[in-house]
Amino acid sequence: MGRKEDFFAHIEEGYKTKGDFIAMGAAMLDGEAVTNALVKIPLKTLNRHGLIAGATGTGKTKTLQVLAENLSDKGIPVLLMDLKGDLSGLAQPSPGHPKIDERHQKIGFPFTAKKFPVEILSLSEQDGVKLRATVSEFGPVLLSRILDLSDTQEGIVAVIFKYCDDHKLPLLDLKDFKKVLQYATGEGKKEFEESYGRIATSSTGAILRKVIELEQQGADLFFGEKSFDVNDLTRIDEEGRGMISIIRLTDIQDRPKLFSTFMLSLLAEVYATFPEQGDSDRPELILFIDEAHLIFKEASKALLDQIESIVKLIRSKGIGLYFVTQNPTDVPDAVLAQLGLKVQHALRAFTAKDRKAIKLTAENYPISEYYDTKEVLTSLGIGEALISALDEKGRPTPLAATLLRAPMSRMDVLTAKELEEVIDNSRLIPKYNETIDRESAYEILNEKIEKAEAKAKKDEEEEKATSRTTSSRSRRSSSRQNPVVKVLTSATFIRGVLGILRKAMK
Repeated sequence: MGRKEDFFAHIEEGYKTKGDFIAMGAAMLDGEAVTNALVKIPLKTLNRHGLIAGATGTGKTKTLQVLAENLSDKGIPVLLMDLKGDLSGLAQPSPGHPKIDERHQKIGFPFTAKKFPVEILSLSEQDGVKLRATVSEFGPVLLSRILDLSDTQEGIVAVIFKYCDDHKLPLLDLKDFKKVLQYATGEGKKEFEESYGRIATSSTGAILRKVIELEQQGADLFFGEKSFDVNDLTRIDEEGRGMISIIRLTDIQDRPKLFSTFMLSLLAEVYATFPEQGDSDRPELILFIDEAHLIFKEASKALLDQIESIVKLIRSKGIGLYFVTQNPTDVPDAVLAQLGLKVQHALRAFTAKDRKAIKLTAENYPISEYYDTKEVLTSLGIGEALISALDEKGRPTPLAATLLRAPMSRMDVLTAKELEEVIDNSRLIPKYNETIDRESAYEILNEKIEKAEAKAKKDEEEEKATSRTTSSRSRRSSSRQNPVVKVLTSATFIRGVLGILRKAMK
């Protein structure tokens, strides 16, 4: 048996699966695809999370597109973070191309063009289903993590939430939270000190500045009602295909705090809402986080710990997380250690730092007698990648340089008219795009303060009126002589006059 036949048997055995799977493409040997040596990812292992990495222009987005399409075809809903704006093409079929047919001939199965069910979501003022969450749903711990607060400040946030719970004050948006924060050291200072202890103005001022920083990145649009129900991410269309929800994030690339705020709240909500599933035959939902470095770049240690905990625990709910980034080193080691599927596109070695990164990346893959991993990493072409996955028993599959299949949908953005049509056909727009601003902590406290000020003003006016009355009586009293005094005064006067008269008569 020759080297090629040995390799084919090696791939066939390593990627053998009894259950349902996604075929990523054909394994390559010496730079050429080995037809029908299919690299298959079992659906059963897709909740073990994954990574799609590679330099700019090597095909990461197309790999993401292929996975999303095939998951949808298998009836598994998908959520995509679209920071570059080039994933909306999933809603239209590929126009096809002779090179695509040639690629699929090498792989070993025909190419089929098709479109997929797409829902457009938005965190900002862009068109789409509005994603929102209330401050109360966030909770004190998560909000403190996002704001990167100290232990003392975190304690104050907990007190603010407790006060609102005790007094039935809904915390819906950031203006509610800011109002209670100001009230705690202002008009309500005495009330807070009696029930919850003293709160320092310096601490509330520091928290307020962090909240304003978050607002400046657009979080005021995210916090509020109506809250998005994560169960709406798991919809199936009439043909049994999983819905592909695409969050348009093209206008928040320079606002990483808003992006990480949303991602952490979403993961926390999904974890809290979805039931325990254990090791099932298929995932309930797959999330692809494009430009994943934006989550980790400015994250505090507390926030990273929170993300790491969620990544470890959320797979038991049937949720798979897939990070898409340029270099695996963009993702913390503690998170990388949790990932089952790794799709590594080409890396470029222009600098010493690049070469060091390539060496580290190569060490993360299984040793293969068929590849020099460091060399392959720099020689992969567009639409080619090193793949390492898990088999149905959770064991690492053989490392396979893979000629990836082409997306079945359009590899380009939708036109403005096509995008408008997708949004107009949305079933979620009527549910979430109505602006709701019901009475909450802000309005209730303002009313309370106004009533207190009105009462204080009334009391002051009554006090002034009482003071004026007392003063007036005092003046009137002093101007009227006592009758006894009058008599005595008159008698003295008469005696004086009589004395003068007596003297004159003498």
